[in-house]
Amino acid sequence: MADPATVSTLIGEPWDDYGLIDSGHGLKLERYGPYCFVRPDAQALWAPAMEDWDSHGAFIPGSDEDGGGRWQFEKQVPREWPLKWNEVSFQASCTPFRHLGFFPDMAPVWGWMRGQIADKPEAQVMNLFGYTGVGTLALSAAGASLTHVDASKKSVAQARANAALSGMSERPIRWIIDDAGKFVAREVRRAKRYDAILLDPPKYGRGPDGEIWKLEEDLPALIADCRQLLDADSRCLFLTVYAVRMSALAIGALLAEHFGDLPGKVECGELAVREEARGRLLPTAIWARWSRG
Repeated sequence: MADPATVSTLIGEPWDDYGLIDSGHGLKLERYGPYCFVRPDAQALWAPAMEDWDSHGAFIPGSDEDGGGRWQFEKQVPREWPLKWNEVSFQASCTPFRHLGFFPDMAPVWGWMRGQIADKPEAQVMNLFGYTGVGTLALSAAGASLTHVDASKKSVAQARANAALSGMSERPIRWIIDDAGKFVAREVRRAKRYDAILLDPPKYGRGPDGEIWKLEEDLPALIADCRQLLDADSRCLFLTVYAVRMSALAIGALLAEHFGDLPGKVECGELAVREEARGRLLPTAIWARWSRG
């Protein structure tokens, strides 16, 4: 088991329905299908490449640090509209949480995981904190059987609607509305196993029964339980972490502690999206992964 001491970068490239057009001065300009939006991004420390940004709207952050704010529209935008990533169709919308109903920087993660399970027909995959299901459907389209877990009824309903939009309603997908930690603990007691696990936990969250999730406090126990659901024949676990004061090396060391008895390697790094204007990389998250190799 390699020591994850080297940080590497997974880069999200533009595709037909998404692109980071430009960034700078703490903002980013993105296209989501036919619509363009400006959103805040503190890591865009440089000057923009373009003098004028023509957008349909912008997210204006509130005074707190917890994601508050509002959308201000310059042009008419529908409540939701369809987008596509490879075989997956889904609805985008301007949510109250500043994002647009999915996380486009996760595209290289979906692609990497599809490669890890390519030789395993009907691989058993769990997507924890699965949100609106784009990652779940990306892995399902590759032939895997999915367990999609999210505490939000609204998010799971949207995920099922996206499955229908993609023509995947009959795919083997379990849609679970539950607290991620409680569900994984029950799977451990049931002696379940998986071939791959994707985790995209929030900094803070609540379960359906009011359970409190705090990433720094609860992540180590969740990773320990996830390890018990994988074995030497499993393919991978991928963890992404957003919006916390934490290092990729820290979560890499966490995975190395729990996966050191398995064959393969632990790696860690940053997620970034390539800007179309100048090709600059805008960092978005940190990640760590174990793969059998």
